[in-house]
Amino acid sequence: MARFTLPRDLYHGKGSLEALKSFKGERAVICVGGGSMKRFGFLDRAVNYLKEAGMEVELIEGIEPDPSVDTVMKGAAKMLEFKPDWIIAMGGGSPIDAAKAMWIKYEYPEITFEEMCKVFGIPSLRKKAHFCAISSTSGTATEVTAFSIITDYAKGIKYPIADFEITPDVAIVDPDLAETMPKKLVAHTGMDAMTHAIEAYVSTANCEFTDPLAIHAIEMIQNDLVDSYNGDMAARDRMHYAQCLAGQAFSNALLGIVHSMAHKTGAIFQDYGAHIIHGAANAMYLPKVIAFNAKDPVAKKRYGVIADYMKLGGKDDDEKVKLLIAYLRKMNDDLNIPHCIKNYGADSYPCEQGFVPESVFLERVEDIAKNALLDACTGSNPRQPSQEEMVKLLKCCYYDTEVDF
Repeated sequence: MARFTLPRDLYHGKGSLEALKSFKGERAVICVGGGSMKRFGFLDRAVNYLKEAGMEVELIEGIEPDPSVDTVMKGAAKMLEFKPDWIIAMGGGSPIDAAKAMWIKYEYPEITFEEMCKVFGIPSLRKKAHFCAISSTSGTATEVTAFSIITDYAKGIKYPIADFEITPDVAIVDPDLAETMPKKLVAHTGMDAMTHAIEAYVSTANCEFTDPLAIHAIEMIQNDLVDSYNGDMAARDRMHYAQCLAGQAFSNALLGIVHSMAHKTGAIFQDYGAHIIHGAANAMYLPKVIAFNAKDPVAKKRYGVIADYMKLGGKDDDEKVKLLIAYLRKMNDDLNIPHCIKNYGADSYPCEQGFVPESVFLERVEDIAKNALLDACTGSNPRQPSQEEMVKLLKCCYYDTEVDF
């Protein structure tokens, strides 16, 4: 038996933020990030809509990119004091992910972060509050997923919280918010979405309900991401829907080792000023992981199907896999994303001298591999790597060398 879970309500289309006026409750807390939602007027609109619905509103502001365990605990403490019956998370993936974790701690004050990270082990929520997610970026799709990513900076590791309990009750997918994204963010979130869709399609947990969502998302991203990056707002609106479709797919089909590796390399080099942005990490690692996974015959066939839908050509699955890898590398070029960690530099653009010194990478690669193998996303990858293979794969991602094992 399998399960397919999505938000109960998904409001979409320009101006759909107004759906907040229809919510029923007494108190709502809004969780937001660094200020773009306030700067562009969306936060004020959300507050006013909720007040129009008769609610008292409190804010939790300043949630950082890649939110920390400390941020989660502080936010949950504010919720325990205010006692909201609606939690509204608004902005990019970071405030929404943080708010999901705060929600767990609000409902169960005694729960530890370690207990929260037990895969599909969270007790029933919604005893105190319901949850609404409003995404302003077009990549994480956390507004429709059963996942939250929280960073333990003391360990330099990102931890995925995975449980259908944290799937939002309501998602608002309003492309007006996505039109405010800076160009770099368009690139990174877009490749995050592409990775979600491809990993969901080849995951061992894929099914008839997730496959159409993943494939259509891939087609839309292929058609619209580069144009969105180059300023086409109609394409950017469509990308906001594409990433949501990809999220619905991977929330139910799960992911693979592209994400396992991205989670474990994102903050591990922070002491060198090298925070590897999640979407950029996915973009760099995806072609290498495809080459690794394609040694599995079932995965190779499914990559071939993706290539067919993308109309890439190829006389057999081996050729189709090569064409798919080449296409994704060209997308990275078009989006100014480097091909490997060695060339990952300021704002993730390619540079000769990257942020991560070779000696430091080699010193830490064994531990990174070990942690990646333990990541929640590894179990649904179509080919299970050994420790030795994961180390070799990470080295390919550092040097941009061929995956031949």
